Amino acid sequence: MHNQNTVTGPSFSLKNRLGRVVWGIVAISLFRFSPKPLHGWRAFLLRLFGAKIGRSVHVYPHVKIWAPWNLELGDQCGVANGVILYSQGRIMIGCRAVVSQGAHLCAGTHDYTLPGFPLITKTIRIGDHAWVAAEAFVHPGVTIGEGCVIGARSVVTKDMPAWMVCSGFPCKPIKERMAEEIKSDFLRLQVN
Repeated sequence: MHNQNTVTGPSFSLKNRLGRVVWGIVAISLFRFSPKPLHGWRAFLLRLFGAKIGRSVHVYPHVKIWAPWNLELGDQCGVANGVILYSQGRIMIGCRAVVSQGAHLCAGTHDYTLPGFPLITKTIRIGDHAWVAAEAFVHPGVTIGEGCVIGARSVVTKDMPAWMVCSGFPCKPIKERMAEEIKSDFLRLQVN
């Protein structure tokens, strides 16, 4: 929970701020300097701080995570080095989804129309089998549909449909990711 009236105080509780201090120390010392293959170790550390982590998740050591307790990672998803998960609000990444190098998922913004610029958090959802390519920026409250591909350096300001290739600034659907019969085969293989 966060303070809606930032004129009278900080956006986050003392508990939240202390948790982020402790997480910062762990992130710098135990998370960031762990060898690349130790995905299980990093998943363990994230779970200690309240993240919901699926099986066989690959989070690389140079991922920056603001608040692990706002993070949910589905089975076999991958989050590459250089990704920023600015999890002031919830960030949910689906099964077998990939977030590539330098992508920035930002789940918080501010209401610039009010004094003190109060914080607004909105959940980001990345669907199963989706791919957010290198250096893409995803705005608060965006849902990226199942199987959707977001092109490199795209700026995603609104929801993107399932099984589409989307790109640009602002990001827009360009074409289907794959034909319907290939998609069915792909999904059937994933279940087995």
